[in-house]
Amino acid sequence: MHIAVAGNIGAGKTTLTELLAKHYKWEAHFEDVVDNPYLDDFYTQMARWSFNLQIYFLNTRYRQILKIRESGKNVIQDRTIYEDAFIFAPNLHAMGLMTNRDFQNYIGLFDLMESLVQPPDLLIYLRSSIPNLVNQIHKRGREYENSISIDYLSRLNERYEAWAEGYEGGKLLIVNVDDLDFVSEPEHLGEVINKIDAEINGLF
Repeated sequence: MHIAVAGNIGAGKTTLTELLAKHYKWEAHFEDVVDNPYLDDFYTQMARWSFNLQIYFLNTRYRQILKIRESGKNVIQDRTIYEDAFIFAPNLHAMGLMTNRDFQNYIGLFDLMESLVQPPDLLIYLRSSIPNLVNQIHKRGREYENSISIDYLSRLNERYEAWAEGYEGGKLLIVNVDDLDFVSEPEHLGEVINKIDAEINGLF
């Protein structure tokens, strides 16, 4: 079984992925942030490095999905291949930070990859307000994220909402995270687990 957690920067994807992997004894697959060779450069010069960054993410996530399906294990994945193609890349293109040529090249590659993989059995979308995202980003203190603007987060949030509304890849569970603290409040995590159990039971 393949479960994926989606959401904007700072929504709590990694934290929830870790906690659910521990609870269900699932294998966790995380986004490559530490070893990503483009992130620092991207946040300094977005227009110069946007295409490189998105291709890197596309490559690593595609390989991740192939591994997940080949493993035959129950896996929970932090962020999906779809978020890059339907949210981050189009947003960079719309903001003038990715050229038409690069964007068309990227989308062509994504379309090919998408035709060769299956969507997750359950997608969990963490819905968050901008103030909550900003608070979480500041709290974790990643230096390269200091330059992220509220406008950038707002644009991403709008695209996340539109994507979730039109998502047809499979089961979708939307979790409003503004008033949830998975780490400090066990009952908050319990609420989410109950909702996931209900969705998973419907998969069989």
